[in-house]
Amino acid sequence: MITLKNAHEIRAMSEACRISAQALKVAGEYMQPGVSTKEIDDAIRKYIVSTGAKPNFLGYGGFPASACISINNEVIHGIPSKKRILHEGDIVSVDVGAFYNDFNGDNAYTFAVGEISDEAKQLLRVTEECLYKAIEVAKPGNRIGDIGHAVQSHAESFGYGVVRKFVGHGVGRKLHEDPEVPNFGNPGRGVRLAAGMTLAIEPMINLVGADVRVLSDGWTTVTASGSIAAHFEHSIVITDEGARILTRA
Repeated sequence: MITLKNAHEIRAMSEACRISAQALKVAGEYMQPGVSTKEIDDAIRKYIVSTGAKPNFLGYGGFPASACISINNEVIHGIPSKKRILHEGDIVSVDVGAFYNDFNGDNAYTFAVGEISDEAKQLLRVTEECLYKAIEVAKPGNRIGDIGHAVQSHAESFGYGVVRKFVGHGVGRKLHEDPEVPNFGNPGRGVRLAAGMTLAIEPMINLVGADVRVLSDGWTTVTASGSIAAHFEHSIVITDEGARILTRA
């Protein structure tokens, strides 16, 4: 069931989203060669707890950390570890959220570690463009398919693969709510968008091919082709004037 939020609920959710966005900014400060993904996760957890919020990923479905940190060919759900060390040229997706005021925030960004290849730079740029093109069409009267089409058409125009196995989602009192928000689809199809809907839009784009596979840890999801991947996400609210991004640092 899709839940429309009123002004009071959106104000409360905005605080959770602000904390989530700031946690992502904290992660960005650690994107240097020699840093472990566990160090990044520890810093994220420390910040979120310091605000009086809770890391909403920690323990979710049994996930053992406060953030998903995924490197290079890892698309999403990478588990932080002391053994995973960042190197010059890596790209690192950090997906993190906070629970505060009975609401959830959720956002992701793919960072560059030092100087990265031109190929990686373009993938990051295009994937972030996909996110904002999707946000532009998230307005009352449009449909979920318009969001997916905006992502798919832009990514595929560069020959990239759009992940289909995992999708965006509604977000609010629960981390994952209805409706699902695929990164592919046909314009004018699917659930009609309305003011008060809160969505987590999150393009997951592979350099080569759309297929992914989940590793034996049950979480880490990698590209089937072995190519690099990028992931960007914002939590938004749809208003009468269009979408408003809630996860801005």
